[in-house]
Amino acid sequence: MKKIIPFLVALALISCGSDDSSTPTTPEEQMYFPHIGSTTWETKTVESLGWNQSQVQPLLDYLELKNTKSFIVLHNGKIVLENYFNGHSATEPWYWASAGKTLTATVTGIAEQEGFLNINNKVSDYLGIGWTSIPLAKENLITNKHLLTMTSGLNDALGDDVSPANLQYVADAGTRWAYHNVYVKLQDVVAEATGQTWTSYYNTKLRDKIGMTGSWLPYLGLSVYRSDSRSMARFGLLALNNGKWENNQIVPQNYFQNATTTSQNINLAYGYLWWLNGKTSYHLPQSQLQFNGTLIPSAPSDMYCALGKNDQKIYVVPSKKLVIIRMGDVADGENFALSDFDETLWEKISAVIN
Repeated sequence: MKKIIPFLVALALISCGSDDSSTPTTPEEQMYFPHIGSTTWETKTVESLGWNQSQVQPLLDYLELKNTKSFIVLHNGKIVLENYFNGHSATEPWYWASAGKTLTATVTGIAEQEGFLNINNKVSDYLGIGWTSIPLAKENLITNKHLLTMTSGLNDALGDDVSPANLQYVADAGTRWAYHNVYVKLQDVVAEATGQTWTSYYNTKLRDKIGMTGSWLPYLGLSVYRSDSRSMARFGLLALNNGKWENNQIVPQNYFQNATTTSQNINLAYGYLWWLNGKTSYHLPQSQLQFNGTLIPSAPSDMYCALGKNDQKIYVVPSKKLVIIRMGDVADGENFALSDFDETLWEKISAVIN
């Protein structure tokens, strides 16, 4: 027995020694968030990420050629590329166009979390009857969720006017997907439900909590957001982190995840005012055609994006920890959301990051 005990002690020491010699794991980099009220934003280099530096200049040349005003790439929150073109500057605001729809979707989720509204309730619960010109029985079918998912059934061929006379029946809510600016009525729903102006509630609950700047401007009966480029990047970073800014859950995580997954069975590439890549088919504005394939084939399949008229872009790619924003004039022909520019741009981005 005395001989066995020293042997066991030695064996234990050998085992401990082998554990100590194991290769230590590198801790995963935490997501970075720029401070509220500060212009400081940490950076990292293309080289540090192992990206292809030789393809950066061709990307920037293409962006400048295509009337870009600003272009920012974040990796895990830190700036890798930040470029301004064609006389634009870091402090100059630009319009988001329909990329700002995602701001409305986000604030709607915040208001629901705070108990002011339910997205499954009918719109007339908040705006009263007669907010459209369609028969009451049909109007009462339209819920807040139908506005979030572009399935109101209202006629999308009548222009941007969202006055009651111009909101006319085509199909029952939930049976037809059509890109329609009636979504803006969600801002009225939030205002009525909270007893605050849309701008005040938005500023308090979203803008100021993540350090954005910017304001809503009236435009032909709609409401269009303008901000500097870094404010758009801040919102993209919130989206990358599922609605959480540092330790503060700004919008409920489950709501945000629902917002960035297929929301109905007609246009698989659409969530709650977010566009979704990687689906088997998609629809486009001003069309009832279904297109087979993914939205942007050259982009990662898990990407979701905010797309605005004349190529305002927020691309969010969780698998690569990326947020990419583009602001500017139209790259080619006028468009409402998706354009051929997206595909070519992603080919050039991929040449850098892959």
